[in-house]
Amino acid sequence: MEQPENMMDCPAAETSAQPIIQIENLCTKFGDVVVHENVNLSINQGEIVSLVGGSGSGKTVLLRQMLGLNHPASGTVRIFGEDINRISQQELQKLRNRWGMLFQHGALFSALTVFDNVAQPMRELRVLPKQLIREAAMLKLQMAGIGPEHALKMPSDLSGGMIKRVALARALALEPELLFLDEPTAGLDPNASESFVDLIRTLRDEMRLTVVMVTHDLDTLFSLSSRVAVLADKHIIAYCKPENVVEFKHPFIETFFRGERGLRAIEAMPDTSEESRQEQKQRQHQDSAS
Repeated sequence: MEQPENMMDCPAAETSAQPIIQIENLCTKFGDVVVHENVNLSINQGEIVSLVGGSGSGKTVLLRQMLGLNHPASGTVRIFGEDINRISQQELQKLRNRWGMLFQHGALFSALTVFDNVAQPMRELRVLPKQLIREAAMLKLQMAGIGPEHALKMPSDLSGGMIKRVALARALALEPELLFLDEPTAGLDPNASESFVDLIRTLRDEMRLTVVMVTHDLDTLFSLSSRVAVLADKHIIAYCKPENVVEFKHPFIETFFRGERGLRAIEAMPDTSEESRQEQKQRQHQDSAS
C-alpha cells in the first residue's frame, strides 16, 4: 500500500550528504498483525526527531527496529549508511557503539553504583585503561548534571530525575553520534522535566548529536523537535516541523495536538512567531465552532 496521498512531509532545515537514518518501504508484522506498512523515514545529522502516535501505532516497535532489536518483514533500515539487517553481529555491535540509548525508566543496574553504571559500557570494550574509564565516567556524570558526591550511591538512593540523568550519562559513555530517547521526561515533575529538556538540548549542541525520541509529552516535543513523525493507520501520516503538524487533518492529530495542551505547547515555543501563534489560535477557534 502506498503512503497516504495527503501525507505532510517537510524537508529538514539542514541536510547532510547522507542521512544518519534511512528507512525505506518498511513493513512490520507479528503473525497476522500488520504494524507498519510501507513506512519511509529519513533523519539527517543534527536533527531531533520525535516519534508520536496512539497506543498500538508502532512507534516503540519502529524505535526497536532502528536499534536492531526487531526485524522487519520487508524493507530496509539503514543507520550510518549500513543496512542493519544485512550485516554480521560483529558489524552491528560496532554500529551500536556509535549510538546511545536512554530507556524510559532509566534501566540502571540496581546492583551497581552510579559510577559503575556509567563506566560499564567502557569496561565492556576491554581496551581502555582503568584511569581513563574513571575520568571519562566522572566527566559524563558532570555533563549530565550529577556531582561527584553521588558517584558511589546506588540507584535506589536516587530521585526519578537523577536516575534519568545517570542513565543519560551512561548513554553518552562511548561518545555516540546518535542518541535514542524513550519517553525521556516521563514521570518527572514540570521543573525536572524542563531542566532535563534543557540538558538534552545543550548536549545535542555540544556533542553534535542526532536525536530520535519517542514521547507523549507535548512540552518536550515542541521544545526539542526539529521534526515530528506521526504514526497512525500503519503509516507515517505526517513528518514535519512541530508547529506545522496541526495542519494535517486526522483524528489522532485533532485529539493530540489541537487541544488546549497542544496550543499551550505551541505558544511556548521560543522560535514560534507571534503571527504563527495567532494563526494557531484562530484555527483552534474555527475548529471549535465547526
